Amino acid sequence: MKLISEEVQNAEYLIEEKNGKKEYKIKGVFLQSNIKNKNGRVYPREILVREVNRYTKEFINKNRAFGELGHPDGPTVNLERVCHMVKSLTPDGDNFIGEAKIMDTPYGKIVKGLIDEGAQLGVSSRGMGSIINRNGINFVKDDFYLATAADIVADPSAPDAFVEGIMESREWTWDNGILKQVDLEAWKQQVRAAKQRSLEETKLKIFESFLKKL
Repeated sequence: MKLISEEVQNAEYLIEEKNGKKEYKIKGVFLQSNIKNKNGRVYPREILVREVNRYTKEFINKNRAFGELGHPDGPTVNLERVCHMVKSLTPDGDNFIGEAKIMDTPYGKIVKGLIDEGAQLGVSSRGMGSIINRNGINFVKDDFYLATAADIVADPSAPDAFVEGIMESREWTWDNGILKQVDLEAWKQQVRAAKQRSLEETKLKIFESFLKKL
């Protein structure tokens, strides 16, 4: 299962004033289904509906649907980098309209300051799953897991290779309900370094290590 990041290009930042205090919000299309996105991927609608319903029940309704500032390198949320809270995800045809509140956390204050200064920021969703290629199009498979509906990033128009280099160079597996990174490159180096007579032993140890992580 690979980390998957999708950028949102048409989200907007809103500033409302209540009782003399500014409230900052993000609103726009956070997720899209049944359409090939700029990263060449298609999310079947039934998969996103399932994940949005789960995310709403487990996170949004419990006020724990947080997003971070920057490009996180894993599927879990780092509370020290939280800058906003997703308040709703509403279906609109094949799209899902999201709304989030910028929080008064250290990173939230950075976002507010950037908005006040006119900075152009983007929004990026974060999930985990497998991909299957059909006639040259990458479809997200049924094992997709929506980790975060929106992270705030400074480079929403970054090249696909940059995003994939950060978000898809790692694989993850479940370990007693906890997501853990699988370092495939380290395993490959072990195989390359093994002498012929110990090659099979090295492969066996790697395989056993992998099974323990399942």
